Amino acid sequence: MRFLLSTILFLGCLCSQAQTTDTDSVVTPNKPDYGDSIRQARRRIWKSTVTPQMSAYNQYRLFAPSTFYHAIAQHNLYLRDREQDVYDQAVDDALLNIYLNHPEYVTNSEKQLRDAGGIDETITTPIRTEVALEKKDAPAPQEVIDAPVDVVVTKPNFWTYKGDHYLQFLQNYVSGNWYKGGESNYSMVGSITLEANYNNKQKVKWDNKLEMKLGFQTSKADSLHSLKTSEDLLRLTSKLGLQATKNWYYTLNVLAYTQFMKGYKKNDVRTYSAFMSPFNLNISIGMNYTVNWFKKKLTGNIQLSPLSYNFRYVGRKELATRYGLEEDHHMLHDLGSMCTVDLTWKFSDNINWKTRLYGYSTYHRAELEWENTFTFQFNKYISSKLFIYPRFDDASKRDGHHAYWQFKEYASLGFNYTF
Repeated sequence: MRFLLSTILFLGCLCSQAQTTDTDSVVTPNKPDYGDSIRQARRRIWKSTVTPQMSAYNQYRLFAPSTFYHAIAQHNLYLRDREQDVYDQAVDDALLNIYLNHPEYVTNSEKQLRDAGGIDETITTPIRTEVALEKKDAPAPQEVIDAPVDVVVTKPNFWTYKGDHYLQFLQNYVSGNWYKGGESNYSMVGSITLEANYNNKQKVKWDNKLEMKLGFQTSKADSLHSLKTSEDLLRLTSKLGLQATKNWYYTLNVLAYTQFMKGYKKNDVRTYSAFMSPFNLNISIGMNYTVNWFKKKLTGNIQLSPLSYNFRYVGRKELATRYGLEEDHHMLHDLGSMCTVDLTWKFSDNINWKTRLYGYSTYHRAELEWENTFTFQFNKYISSKLFIYPRFDDASKRDGHHAYWQFKEYASLGFNYTF
């Protein structure tokens, strides 16, 4: 666009100047010979009356990128006439017209050209880039290999496994009428909890949990026993569920528990508990509700079993009456109802509360256990635990101070590992 506009303006100026000043052209007064003017312009471009350097410079400005030249404005602002070649004047007029009417086309200035430097006179031959052409062969088509493909179908695994282990040193308190014996003292306790749970993501769930806990204590006041148990538990819980609604399951629940070691009291030769003395087996049918509250911070389940069968076995006959059996009997059978609440509440990343509330009633006797474990996690392996365990059992012998209530508590600090 800029080139076309500059050329038209330049040629117009040439035509007017040629008709009036060039003596070599033949002009008809009424009909100008524009072809002759173009010939004169061609002759002036290639053979100027001024110096060749000056003429080439002026003509070059029409075809180079549009540039603002300071000399053009200076020439037009002179107060007296200045001698200038008519064709150079035509070039100046064409460029001035562009400066005044179309300044948006002017992209460079004379200062930029000076900063860039002059023409390199040492280059006498054109610079040409030699491009080497190479023949590129078309890629060969890949051959389709007809080979057998081994398809591996992975069978879904509906089982999940987890566990909790800890070894703690503790201060222990046991009420005087605790049904398994024991005494208040400093001691240590270790616990292993293993879980294997099945869930086919459709209708069937099967949860299994094995709890093993064993603690020992020593007492200088006990002259008969140098080592006694402070914590002793072997418990298996198995629950088979068939989904009824989103959170409710029809369940068959099996609960079995006993202890590992013999239980003693201070300076007492009698045995208050032993392996399979007692042993409790509870089989119940009911409904189970899955708890998932407070954005998954409170989780667990609630088991309601209106029909429950309880079997109690005491291997040592001398302990029969202590655990609600008739004298010289080993077994007790009864029917009743059972309720279990097993929850975990994660207050924060470092504090959580596990609680288990177990209740069983035959309408002739009642048994209630409430286990509470508060864990304060200092890092991945070090933690502190507070264990509070009240218990009610009206089948046991009534105590003059605590009646049928029993209580156990300990605080500990030690090693903890969870997977």
